Parts: sequence; C-alpha cells; structure tokens
Amino acid sequence: MTSSPPFGRALCAMVTPFTADGALDLDGAQELAARLVDAGCDGLVLSGTTGESPTTSDDEKTELVRAVVRAVGERAVVVAGVGTPDTRHTVRLAQAAEAAGAAGLLVVTPYYSRPPQAAVAAHFRQVADAVGVPLMLYDIPGRTGTRVEPDTMLRLAEHPRIVAVKDCAYDLLGSSKVIAGSGLAYYSGCEELNLPLYAVGGAGFVSTVANVAAPHLRSVLGAHDAGDNARATALHQATLPLTELMMASGLPGTVTAKAVLGALGLPGGPVREPLQPAGREALDGLLAAYEELTGGQLDGVPQSRT
Repeated sequence: MTSSPPFGRALCAMVTPFTADGALDLDGAQELAARLVDAGCDGLVLSGTTGESPTTSDDEKTELVRAVVRAVGERAVVVAGVGTPDTRHTVRLAQAAEAAGAAGLLVVTPYYSRPPQAAVAAHFRQVADAVGVPLMLYDIPGRTGTRVEPDTMLRLAEHPRIVAVKDCAYDLLGSSKVIAGSGLAYYSGCEELNLPLYAVGGAGFVSTVANVAAPHLRSVLGAHDAGDNARATALHQATLPLTELMMASGLPGTVTAKAVLGALGLPGGPVREPLQPAGREALDGLLAAYEELTGGQLDGVPQSRT
C-alpha cells in the first residue's frame, strides 16, 4: 500500500446535484460536499461518470469545482474530472479546473475513437504537460472501449505529474504488476474490489457508493490497516448487497446514488437525460439494503469516523 497516497485513501465519486428543473445546484453541491467530508471522505472526485460529465457543460464543470473547493477548503482534496475524447478539449478543461482550484485531475482514456496505446500515452502526457497539478488516470475500458495496458501505465508512471490510477479494468493481475513496478497509487473504482486491490498494495478507493455509505467503505480500509483481516473481510462483505444494487443491477450508479440521496432528503436532484430516475421497486430495494448496512438509520451520515 502506498504510504502517503496523493489524494488520500477514501474518495467519493460525487454526484452533481441539480435543481428540480435540471439546472446546476451549486448550493446543493456545497452542502453534499461538506457532508461527505464529515462522513470520512479524504477527497471528492467531481465530474466523473457518477458526476454526469457527458451532460454537463464546460462552464458547469468549472463552476462546480470552484464551489466545492470553497465548501471544503483544506479539509479534503478536490479532483476534477476533465476527460474527453478530444486532447485539445481535455487540455482546456484541465487548465480551467486547475485555475478554479482543483488539487488534481481525473483524466479518462479517450473514448469512441479507440486510439492505439502510443496515442493513449501521448494524450495523457499532453494533459500532464499542460498543468501543474497531479493526474489520476481513469482506466475504464468497459465504457471507453480502450484499455490502458499495464506496460503503457508503467511508461506513463515516469511522468512526474502522473501519480495515480482509478482502476476499473477488472484485471487484478495487471494492476498488481503496475503497483509492484511503479510508484502509481492505485484506487479501486469498483467497490467489490476495494479490499482485494487494497490488500495487494492499492491506495484506496474512488467510490460511487460513498455518496451514501462513505464511513462503511472507509471502515474496511481502517480494519485492514489495523491488521484485523477478519474484520476487514466482514466489513467488506457487509457492503456488498448495497454495492450490488447500486452498481450491478442494470441501473447506472448515478441513478441509484441520486435515488438514495433523494430518499434521505440530501442534495442530488434529478438525473439528466438520457438517464432516467429509478423506479419505485428499485428504490425500495436500495433503501432496504441501505437500512441493513446502516442499522436502519436513514440519516445519511453516521457520526463516527474510522
């Protein structure tokens, strides 16, 4: 495990709150950000997949960074998602996010065009060369159509501002190889792999489920750090029913996270089309799993921090 992860250990892939009419809700974003930090999040990742980046404008992304940085101050690291399929566009977003106060950038593999590995590497290096803050590469081939191969990761690790990876590649062998052969901090982007990746040297997690259960996810890492592997395993297993319903039920994590947040009376608001809200049956299942994990206390933020 990285001794001092560059963005902390417990990061939330935060939803982007909208008002009832679909406008960006900056007040709601500030409230939610502060609550997530109170719940134990070391960092907040904005405008990623969960943050509905495909349907927010460049200006909205920058405004969101500025508002959340004001809300959390020095209490948490704010990482801004700036990935697009266009290198020049990504560079512009990265520079705007840095100017707005982001401490780091989440940069996804260019999608749709399916560039070869040399082009993928060149894209990431151009973004890293254009800013003065560190990058977290986002490897999610199921959405982008292109893997960042382990050998490419090892080469990219030589860049001084490429410091971390959000790992959604579902390749524990490849991730372990890069962890062992580089200084890259690997963050699990798939909650079911939070503990397995952490156990082989990962840095922590970037989690959608953390929007509603951050302390419970963080407690798994705390138990592992304390050397209590049996407790870490039990705590990890306890999170799986909610994880499955939120992330593997056929509904996007953005939809399920906003459904639970709305039921808890917390900021989130509607999703933007083409996404659609969760139905009643799905929401009932989500809330039952949430109650089971939290002991029936639908208060959104447990009081203790592990």
